[in-house]
Amino acid sequence: MDKRAKITEIIETVSKKKVPGPEESLFDSGLLDSFALPDMVCELEAAFGVKIPDSDLNPRKFDTIERIESYLESLR
Repeated sequence: MDKRAKITEIIETVSKKKVPGPEESLFDSGLLDSFALPDMVCELEAAFGVKIPDSDLNPRKFDTIERIESYLESLR
């Protein structure tokens, strides 16, 4: 499974909703909110073997699938 597919799967698991396109806002669409963000981050950490600092728990960094993918790349 590629990275984007895994991110999409995690978001769908956390939100229990179908994910929009990779450029659509996950927060503006109502898919994620500030309460779901830490759950999603925990899943991303486990799936990709990274540690996301609390200081990075900013919805803008996780607003779209593309941003999440770019952010994870920056951690490597």
